[in-house]
Amino acid sequence: MSKLNKSGETAVQASMLPVYIVSLATFIIIFQGFMVAPLLPMLSEQFGTTVRHVSFIEPAYLLGYGLFTLVYASLSDRFGRFRIIVFSLFMFCLFTLSTAFVNGVNQMIFLRLLTGIGAAGVAPTTISWIGDSYPYEKRGHALGVFFGAMAGGTAFGATTGALITSLIGWQWLFAEVAAIGLAILVLILMQQKNIFGKTKAAVKKRDNIILSIQSILSTGRAKRTYLYVMFNGMFHSGIFAWLGYFFYKNYGLNEFQIGLALLGYGIPGLLLGPLLGRLADRYGRNKIIPVGLALSGITVLLLSQNFSLAASHVLVALLSLGFDLSHPLFAAIVTTFSSKKGIATGLFAFSLFTGYGLGSLVLSLIVNIGLDSAFQLFGASILIAAVCSIFVFRNEK
Repeated sequence: MSKLNKSGETAVQASMLPVYIVSLATFIIIFQGFMVAPLLPMLSEQFGTTVRHVSFIEPAYLLGYGLFTLVYASLSDRFGRFRIIVFSLFMFCLFTLSTAFVNGVNQMIFLRLLTGIGAAGVAPTTISWIGDSYPYEKRGHALGVFFGAMAGGTAFGATTGALITSLIGWQWLFAEVAAIGLAILVLILMQQKNIFGKTKAAVKKRDNIILSIQSILSTGRAKRTYLYVMFNGMFHSGIFAWLGYFFYKNYGLNEFQIGLALLGYGIPGLLLGPLLGRLADRYGRNKIIPVGLALSGITVLLLSQNFSLAASHVLVALLSLGFDLSHPLFAAIVTTFSSKKGIATGLFAFSLFTGYGLGSLVLSLIVNIGLDSAFQLFGASILIAAVCSIFVFRNEK
């Protein structure tokens, strides 16, 4: 399934099976990250606090994840992709299981922070491994699979999380997710040789991570791309974190119904991720990125108008499609910034998940102006970014 190239890195042949296997880890991590979105009203009642207070369990997880991606990125270059993925996935399982035993919202916020810190090594290291293993002309397909798993985790996390909670309670939900994560960890351990071959750490010497980051960010192309990664992450996370409450407030849905309503967010990426990646490889990222950003902005502006429930379901799916037409393309661009792909993709994950955390935090802080008004502010901002992206990414292929 794999062979060593001249630089000593593993060059995976055309098969996408290794990507599907490794991406399972990201699927369950993102699943856990977003499964709480439809549970905010229920958790606020159980813990005797406000929805706004409970909503901080989302940015706590995402900020912890984002802030520690750079640490794992450097370690993956030194110690190898396999070791970091295994360690990080194990820590994710441990802290997810621990969350099942909390008895207060502040304890949950703290453990969500620790879970994010523990899980932060999986996604950036997987992107680095894809960069090591697939040539640029096939990287869009591989990253489409990876981001499809991320989108699927988002969609099924919200839906399945709500269903399981309605049947057996949120504590068992966290316990079951920890068990699934452990099963994925065992699968990756069993498939180590087939996926990672005999690959060793790409960087043998001790590098100064600060100098490496400065080198990558010395070009305007890199700075602009990472800025867009963070801003797009802020937009999507802020909106998604409050979609559950949006459906609860406007349509009176319960937890399970909210989960079904959020199912559309992630389905396009799960089903079409590889196809969208190939479209980017064929037609160019400079053409597709502005479309994805604009679609996201228009969708949220329409959501804020409170159309029928059926229309809102469709708009949620289109919002997800906007993400799928932008973020995987940013990831492919990032893999060209440096031979030290661990640090380059670590910066990507840092920007993405810091944006995720900031987006949900910012919307939680400004929601007092009204949820519809907050949605409109976010939507207008991403539309401006879409227009600017026509010029920012005009030279990308």
